[in-house]
Amino acid sequence: MNTNSGTEYLCHDHHPWAAGVAAGCVACLLALSGCATHSAGRTGRGLPKSAYPVTPQTNVVETLHGVRVADPYRWLEDENAPATKAWVGAENQVTFAYLAGIPEREAIKRRLTQLWNYERYGVPVKQGGRYFFSKNDGLQNQSVLYVAESLDAAPRVLLDPNALSKDGTVALSGTAISDDGQRLAYGVAVAGSDWQEWRVRDVTTAQDLPDVIKWVKFSGASWTKDGQGFFYSRYDEPTEAQRLTKVNYFQKLYFHKLGTAQADDVLVYERPDRKEWGFGGGVTDDGRYLIVSVSQGTDPKNRVFYKDLQAPDARVVELLNDFDASYNFIDNDGPVFWFQTDLDAPRGRVIAIDTRAPERRNWKELIPQAAETIQGVSAVNQQFFVNYLQDAHTQVKVFDLAGRFVREIPLPGLGSAGGFHGKRTDTETFYAYTSFSTPAVIFRYDATTATSTVFRQPKVAFNPDDYETRQVFYASKDGTRIPMFISHKKGLKPNGRTPTLLYGYGGFNISLTPSFSVANLVWMEMGGVYAMPNLRGGGEYGEDWHQAGTKARKQNVFDDFIAAAEWLVANGYTSRARLAISGGSNGGLLVGACMTQRPDLFGACLPAVGVMDMLRFHKFTIGWAWTSDYGSPDNAEDFRSLLAYSPLQNLKPGTRYPATLITTADHDDRVVPAHSFKFAARLQACQRGSNPVLIRIETKAGHGAGKPTTKLIEEAADKLGFLVKTLRMPVELPE
Repeated sequence: MNTNSGTEYLCHDHHPWAAGVAAGCVACLLALSGCATHSAGRTGRGLPKSAYPVTPQTNVVETLHGVRVADPYRWLEDENAPATKAWVGAENQVTFAYLAGIPEREAIKRRLTQLWNYERYGVPVKQGGRYFFSKNDGLQNQSVLYVAESLDAAPRVLLDPNALSKDGTVALSGTAISDDGQRLAYGVAVAGSDWQEWRVRDVTTAQDLPDVIKWVKFSGASWTKDGQGFFYSRYDEPTEAQRLTKVNYFQKLYFHKLGTAQADDVLVYERPDRKEWGFGGGVTDDGRYLIVSVSQGTDPKNRVFYKDLQAPDARVVELLNDFDASYNFIDNDGPVFWFQTDLDAPRGRVIAIDTRAPERRNWKELIPQAAETIQGVSAVNQQFFVNYLQDAHTQVKVFDLAGRFVREIPLPGLGSAGGFHGKRTDTETFYAYTSFSTPAVIFRYDATTATSTVFRQPKVAFNPDDYETRQVFYASKDGTRIPMFISHKKGLKPNGRTPTLLYGYGGFNISLTPSFSVANLVWMEMGGVYAMPNLRGGGEYGEDWHQAGTKARKQNVFDDFIAAAEWLVANGYTSRARLAISGGSNGGLLVGACMTQRPDLFGACLPAVGVMDMLRFHKFTIGWAWTSDYGSPDNAEDFRSLLAYSPLQNLKPGTRYPATLITTADHDDRVVPAHSFKFAARLQACQRGSNPVLIRIETKAGHGAGKPTTKLIEEAADKLGFLVKTLRMPVELPE
């Protein structure tokens, strides 16, 4: 690494950010508990600096590529240290006292609970003649997995994750059903961690077998055709102290045979020379091949290898090894493999590769690139079902296996549809449809008659017809045309004062499409506007759109978001004082960057589990994998780009920042909570005026996946309550 770095531990008098004393000072540590005497929830929305814990600063300075960078809160990176735990407790004391003092919070929580209490279904999967689907009765902390012997048969509980813990913090993280429908492999995650433990359940008896698989992360499971075992990927076991922070390298692909110990699992593939390579193994529907997708971080480009499972001691064949595009395996017709790819087609196309003659000159294009962006392709009823995005909402088309267009599947409106899974021999498939005001409806599609019928439809205590969504297009700073969805109560007329929540992401080729959220519904029910732009960096318009928001071009994403905010103000929807921005993970980075670049533009900010220290993100868990989007701080050119927008390093003392509620969790091993810890401490030190700067640190929770319903409702009530108070929003909710 050519980082030209060195670490200095200086006397605090020489530190460019000197404002405290050393972390080891007993007086400083004791000061952490002193905030309990302040009445954080008093009348008014502001907080004086004296309300916050005194956060010690150490004199850590690194010289990176010739630039001296101070990091006075680095001690907060050690989540196991007593000082860090004391700081977390002290900050939470201030935050929860403030939130509890918001008069409207309890009414908001009651309405959230009332609306959340509706049946929610997952898209069914058919295996061995049985139907498997998830269902939540409403307020269950975790959805329950059911199985039915037929569509007309009464479903029975196969696996209830709520029985695995008293507080609902053990979640089902993945499932794989054997081809005959007799065995279920399932993964569970504890307290929101990315680490998974996999077990096997007999579908008929709903009892677990002895098999236990540990230290699985970023992997599913795939059964062999005979149901005797499955493929999965894992990392080496970390120490307990490193479990939530250790960098994840050297993933390995294994085969587990039922009834044997994990120690006896067969190592199928590893690359000791490629520490960043990750492996996903999937068995083809005909059982003949193991398809190995080889990833490198979060880059959508991948490699594809395969292994003939019918040939004893067959080697792994490197079919696609150029790392030049994304190749998503769809299905195979014997030795002919079908792929969705963006090679020479940034919005996607479908090709066929005959493994007997795999040279590129022999590849065949079946479905060419269209104006819309392909999100996924499946093979059902001897046809291709292609899920497109047309200006960030779903369009589904059916083609025959030769690539000839057959029909478009009509959808209920401007929304999102997903599913369409199954085998090529199936004549039915299922999909879910949702929009900003429509909870997910599950449809059964009869491929022989080309008709959709409702399989399950939730009933929620509100009228969807009371809300409307429109899509607008606005110009970003460089003139690029950006789409944005705007949702609110029907008949709302822009008056320049309506509280507005602007949500964004903009990264990693991830597309934001319309979806239902109870919290967003309550926000609109209270009279707020919800706006969601489709920023560059996402996948809405293909790989070119994604790349336009990466590395040195990342500023485009922030410019797109800022332009959306300015458009909402200029077009009379809201004012700066009543405009809030929100985003999580990479979206937390988005909020952090925009509030540091334009603190004058927003009334409130909600950065969640954000990547806030762009100079050290690659040093924890899977952070190194994000360099495909962000660039690497170890590279001098990337470093300059990262330093220019990194939220932590761009906070300026004496600046009036918007009211801010930072949210994170103590078990987040995706974006480690130190990002939010350090950002909160620095922001509190820099803040001028009394706009509150709070950090809400959830316990026994992670990056977000699998969070129990009780925690989701509490967090949503806190966020909405915070917005109501800081944006001075009048609240009227149905009883």
